Formats: sequence, C-alpha cells, structure tokens
Amino acid sequence: MTNQNEKKLITEIVGLARNQGLAVHSENAQLNETGMDFQVVFAEDDTGMSWVLRKPRRSDVVDRAASEGRTLAFLRANLTADVPDWNIHTPELIAYPMLEGTPAAGIDLEQKQYVWNMNHQPPSDGFVHTLAEILAELHGMDQTSAGQSGIEVIMPENFRKMTAESMVDVKNKLGVSKQLWERWQTWINDDAYWPGFSALIHGDLHPPHILIGQNEHVTGLLDWTEAKVADPAKDFIFFQMLFGEEETARLLEYYDRAGGRIWAKMQEHISEMQAAYPLEVAKFALQTQQEGHIKMALEALGVKSD
Repeated sequence: MTNQNEKKLITEIVGLARNQGLAVHSENAQLNETGMDFQVVFAEDDTGMSWVLRKPRRSDVVDRAASEGRTLAFLRANLTADVPDWNIHTPELIAYPMLEGTPAAGIDLEQKQYVWNMNHQPPSDGFVHTLAEILAELHGMDQTSAGQSGIEVIMPENFRKMTAESMVDVKNKLGVSKQLWERWQTWINDDAYWPGFSALIHGDLHPPHILIGQNEHVTGLLDWTEAKVADPAKDFIFFQMLFGEEETARLLEYYDRAGGRIWAKMQEHISEMQAAYPLEVAKFALQTQQEGHIKMALEALGVKSD
C-alpha cells in the first residue's frame, strides 16, 4: 500500500503529464525513488499503454537532460538496441512509452542492494554475449557525427587530464586515503594503461539501466544522462564490480569478437578505473552537497567522517 506522500507525488507527476496532453492516470501508477537524478512514475494512459514519467530532482539535472535528449535522438537513428523515445521533454517532466524488456535488476532502497531479474552468479552466456555486441556497436559509432549531434566529445589526453584534475580537486575538498592516492597516481602516470582513442559510451551501465528479454538477451539501455565520447573502459566498470575479473575477461572476449576495439592493458585499466570509482561518488556529492552523499563519498575515499 502506498503511503500518503507517495500518493501525493504520483498525483503531482501524473498531473504534470496531463498538463502536457498525456492522458495517464494515477490509479495503479507506481513510484520509483531509486534514481539519484529523477523521481519516476510508471503510469498507464487511456489505451492501456505504459509510460515512464521522470521528474528531475534538482536544477542541475535539467541541463544534463537536454544533453541526454540530443544523445537519444542520435542513438535512435544509429543504434539497433532499444532506447527511450521522449515524447515530452520540459524542465519539469520527461515522458516516454515504456520499452519492452525487464531491467536486469532493480534496487532495494532499504537493503541497499540489487534485486536481480536474471541469473547473475555467473551471468548467462546470452546476457554477456548480447551486452558485448551492443557495446561494440555503441563504441564503434562515428564520433564526428556524435559530436555534430551535440554529444560531448572528450579526447583521450583530455579525459586523462580531467581525471587527474578531479583527483586533486577531490583530495583538496574531501581528502583521500594515502593508499588510494598512491594507487591513483601510479595509474594516471603510466601510459601503458591508457587507450589512445575515445568512443561513444553509455557512462552509467549498471543493471537497472540494462533491459533484458527472452533468454536474458539484452534488448535495450536506459538512462543516458552520462553518455559522451570518452574512455570506453568506463562502460565495463559496473560489470567488473558485480561479476569480477574472470567474467569481465569473458565479456571482453565477446566484445573483441563483435568488433570492439581493445588494447593490451584494457582489463588492468578497467581495474584501476574501478579503484578510482570513489572519484565519481565524490564528484556527485560535491555537486549535490547533500549530507548523505558526502558521507558516502568520504567512506569510499577512505576518509573518516566526523
């Protein structure tokens, strides 16, 4: 049973959609609060079609959503996997027809863990194979065309420079453990790890953003807020965090076979990028300035919070 606050929020978000001429209903609508950037309601219209209604949590999300909209327009024209088709895009609301498929996992907010909708220990061959194919296709897209469509393009040397600058900024503002800092510096200063090319990446490829269909085959990808042309290793971090290095080696083997571009120290680079993931947590916390996010960042950075 939804509580009063949830009902109120559902009514508000459904009202925003109805104001835009979308005839969705509050009855049987479901609220999803797991996203960091959006509050989401799943609701049906008069014809029984299911819609995803996204309300930005903060003003900084609105600017990034404009970028996401441009990315989706490019992807719908170029990627074979399903991606959202925004019918409504205002500063207050984004709405699109729900895609077919089921997220690979949901999130239990109380337990702070994934609730899986697939085999994941280990993931099935069908899942790994189709994910590899989609990533190879995505990463192989023409960067010039992506840039011309308004997608941010970061050259390899700039991505590395920006990562180094983020390390210093986070160290100055929040601190970082000596052990982690030394590991980061070894990685950032060793050319062997770093690719000499960029690729169009999803940028936030964790299980709730991966849609699966029959036989756990990947059918589509959601939430392209972090998409840009940057270091392709970033799209393998969550996979390795969840499934380990051995499974990542299997994914990379399929990715290579599907035409993905790999380099000698790619998997080691993914491991070091994983060790630097606290940077992402810290940058997000510095952006939101929310106490819970700051605490989470300090923990990830190995810094004792008061």
